[in-house]
Amino acid sequence: MKIGVLGGTFNPIHIGHLILAGETREAAGLDKVLFVPACCPPHKASEDMLSGGHRLRMASLAVADNPCFEASDIELRRDGVSYTFDTVAELRRRHRDDEFYFIIGADSLPELASWYKIAELVGLCRFLIGDRPGHDLRWEPLEKLLPEAKVDELRAGVTCTTIIGVSSSEIRSRARRGLTIRYLVPAKVEEYINEHGLYR
Repeated sequence: MKIGVLGGTFNPIHIGHLILAGETREAAGLDKVLFVPACCPPHKASEDMLSGGHRLRMASLAVADNPCFEASDIELRRDGVSYTFDTVAELRRRHRDDEFYFIIGADSLPELASWYKIAELVGLCRFLIGDRPGHDLRWEPLEKLLPEAKVDELRAGVTCTTIIGVSSSEIRSRARRGLTIRYLVPAKVEEYINEHGLYR
């Protein structure tokens, strides 16, 4: 199988995540996309980070009606910082006959050079890089970012996707102010946030 991996805090998961996953799945011919909420993301800190249980539950609700999507607790069950290298390495050990593709938005490109064991990670999986608002996929040669990595494999994974200007921080802000988040998140996720009074 060809399996995509979309990691993030998913605080909360929103339609932009789902569109990125769906369009890259089609473009790359993936059989499945795993949504992996991070336990302790190395590049992102948030004072209003929900518990892993809440974030995993929202991810599960968001993907429940798509047989090609699945929420995974692989990082939440692991102590310490959630490094993508460790996650992909563990997935490869579990599924030795499958191919893995890591999905990121173009806004993450500037951070790639600082990722933990990035050169080794590129050897474990292919990257699928989707458009994000305000970020040009051709903004800088990838050789300057990753001089020691397999840059050709990264470049081959650049994918044009529908640009959706939605962010989790915006959704949290709207929820705090009592504004609607309808259509920004799946209906079941909106219900869950309201039911539990999250981000208030």
